[in-house]
Amino acid sequence: MHQKNIIRKKYYLLRKKKYYDISKNFFNPLLSLLKSKYQNKRINLALYYPSSSELNVLKLLDIKYFSHQNLLLPSIGKKKTMNFYLWKKNDVLSINKYGMLEPFKSKIMIPDTILVPLLAFDKSKSRLGYGKGYYDRYLNKHRKNFKNILSIGVAFSFQKYHNLPVNYKDVTLNYILTEKGVY
Repeated sequence: MHQKNIIRKKYYLLRKKKYYDISKNFFNPLLSLLKSKYQNKRINLALYYPSSSELNVLKLLDIKYFSHQNLLLPSIGKKKTMNFYLWKKNDVLSINKYGMLEPFKSKIMIPDTILVPLLAFDKSKSRLGYGKGYYDRYLNKHRKNFKNILSIGVAFSFQKYHNLPVNYKDVTLNYILTEKGVY
């Protein structure tokens, strides 16, 4: 755990220092991936509302394809749980205990695809998050009943680490999306 905290701090500062504004073209590889996987099916696409120099996934809202999907945002619940709720671009958001924006709770939605924030990733598609385990718990729980949930980490290529320390609770992502494409 100590090693993870050291890497977490290093990559948080690195991302903050090297952060840059992306264009909607960043999401072209994601667009191709989702179109080929889901054909013309409307999907539940879970995003995160970016903060603390996280890559701005809201830029994908400028792409027509995504305006035809059900967009979801996470909301933190009791006992360290997280669920996803329907969200539209101009919906009012609340602020959670971590100071992050989240939708008001309504009907819980299960995503087909989740875009996951991260601090670091490696060649095995392991991710290092912020240490609270919300995404790992969510994916571990829901992949038992919904095996086809696609998880895609979103990062800058400079966030790649050679070999992250992992344990049995850590979920391996299906893909990592960077400015260099999809891993």
